[in-house]
Amino acid sequence: MKKLENKKVIYYKTYSDDVVESKNQNYKIKDNYKWIHNNIFYRMFSCVLWKIASVIVFIYYKLILHIKVENKEVIKKYKKQGFFLYGNHTQPVGDAFMPWIVVDKRFNTVASEANLGIPVLGRFLTMLAALIIPEKISQMKEFMKAVEYRIKQGRAVIIYPEAHVWPYYTKIRPFSDSAFKFPIINKVPSFCMTTTYYKRKNKSKPGIKIYVDGPFFPDVELSQKEQEKQLCGKIYDKMVERSKNSNFEYIEYKKETN
Repeated sequence: MKKLENKKVIYYKTYSDDVVESKNQNYKIKDNYKWIHNNIFYRMFSCVLWKIASVIVFIYYKLILHIKVENKEVIKKYKKQGFFLYGNHTQPVGDAFMPWIVVDKRFNTVASEANLGIPVLGRFLTMLAALIIPEKISQMKEFMKAVEYRIKQGRAVIIYPEAHVWPYYTKIRPFSDSAFKFPIINKVPSFCMTTTYYKRKNKSKPGIKIYVDGPFFPDVELSQKEQEKQLCGKIYDKMVERSKNSNFEYIEYKKETN
């Protein structure tokens, strides 16, 4: 794999380290937080915001991030129904909107509460796509209802099971099978998109190529927990396989030895 000369090095202790923090990293949602808004003005503004963002995102991805998508056609058959899409978390801003050029329809991205603390942009994230996962167990029931609602709407729900973003990381970090209960509970297919990085001629920053794979289904003869583990294994293995297509390391990650 080619490496950038004098590249940035990030040191980590565990794969769950948060190497990128927002200015309001400890932001918490209120107890009366609403995931679904039925207010007509809220929904109208959300639609307008989505259309404006679509244009900005297209320009950003095509002219700045230089993204290519491979095997996108596997989703086409399921475009009119809801499904889950799993990805590796390697772009601090880009991952929030990466699915725009993959699924070709409205989607929601499962995101942590800390994202709402991002200056300016944070207040608009839920109007665009963010589906905030709460830390409080007491709020999980409403969150699960919101996920089900979006799936029944026919939307794609995007999940980054690695949880924390590691910019330009070229491998796949281990992730928990608990993130795979959603497609099992909602009885819909799953897909994965693996972000890889390649060397661009005479450019220091790499280009991005996304590989889309699926659909993936669990064995319904198994218990729910066994299905979660099986589905997680299938998607993890495919993402590891695709990640080997990265041929350029823009940032080096080193594990601390002491």
